[in-house]
Amino acid sequence: MSAAGPDLPTEDDVLGLLRGVVDPELGLDIVELGMAKGARIDPDGVVHVAVALTTSGCPLRAQIQRDVRARVGSLPGVTRVRMDWSELSAEEKATAMARARRHIAERTEQTAVPSRTKVVMVASGKGGVGKSSVTVNLAAALAASGLTVGVLDADIWGFSVPRMLGLDGRLEAEGTPPRIRPQELAVGDGLLRVVSMGFLVDDEESALMWRGLILNRAVQHFLEDVDWGDLDYLLIDMPPGTGDVQMGLARMLPRSEMIVVTTPSLNAQKVAVRVVDMGRKNYLRIVGIVENMSVYVDDTGREHHIFGRGGGRALAEACGVELLGVIPIEPEVAHGGDHGAPAALGNGPAAAAFSDLARVVTEAIPVAELEGCTARMLAAVDEALAAAEAAG
Repeated sequence: MSAAGPDLPTEDDVLGLLRGVVDPELGLDIVELGMAKGARIDPDGVVHVAVALTTSGCPLRAQIQRDVRARVGSLPGVTRVRMDWSELSAEEKATAMARARRHIAERTEQTAVPSRTKVVMVASGKGGVGKSSVTVNLAAALAASGLTVGVLDADIWGFSVPRMLGLDGRLEAEGTPPRIRPQELAVGDGLLRVVSMGFLVDDEESALMWRGLILNRAVQHFLEDVDWGDLDYLLIDMPPGTGDVQMGLARMLPRSEMIVVTTPSLNAQKVAVRVVDMGRKNYLRIVGIVENMSVYVDDTGREHHIFGRGGGRALAEACGVELLGVIPIEPEVAHGGDHGAPAALGNGPAAAAFSDLARVVTEAIPVAELEGCTARMLAAVDEALAAAEAAG
């Protein structure tokens, strides 16, 4: 293992994050496929990542490079990420393809979320910062751009997504074995698929007196037994804090990205640091920070910093990540949340801010492209094996 100073990541830290770099065709990460050959950390924070491709001209090279740099570059102390490329040996290729075939045959993945789907956990250190509002409006803005977006309301105690999107009814299961169908909502040229505990209770005002193990099992059902279909993004509205459900989701979805929502207040910023720490300890990539309820601008144009100022930027700088967006205080956001009309789909400063946030997110977490080389190689290997068996 490379020696590292106290403020630098270790090789294990880097390899842990590389488990989130997934071949979108095979659903396996580059560590499991044997493509990640190690990492070296220089004292000045430059990280050298060695990756061996299945072929030197692999079309997935650019995507792998982008994902590696985004994930490893999010670690504290990293100043630059350098890629050292090589090609797998014939024996290593055979081993990688065998692992891929076994993965396809056994379907060992823990969830029914498609491997190409980008999973984004929207988290906060405490309640009351508008995390659910950010989740819903970001999902609506992404869908309005023509994407298919899943929304998992994992805030089991404080579910609010159905009301914010104007959805009601019950979840139903179909097929053998039975799979739960999400509620769907068309948004422009895109589509939202939504699952929430709110679709399973008779009364929105009923309190759920559940303990951690039962809560984790409920969330696990939403991940394993829901027919999500093909998704570009799955946004997860996390419970606030760092409890059982949050850690359970991190274990079930180790390839997730995390966005942390805070307000301008120093108190909210200090609490949100714990969520960032929890995510990093579970090798999740912290994409960045969203500052919600930043400022209110009255009819005269005067700014009112009701909840203080600077908390989002301070948190981003303290954690070494980007400030992804700043959402102003606007009555339309609260009104839209109460009446199932997301402010992101309307007009005004908040709608513009959510539109900008959606654009930044798609740039920071681009949708996986399925024009790679490994699946074709896998097919070629299988064809060769089948031909050899026929000849024999």
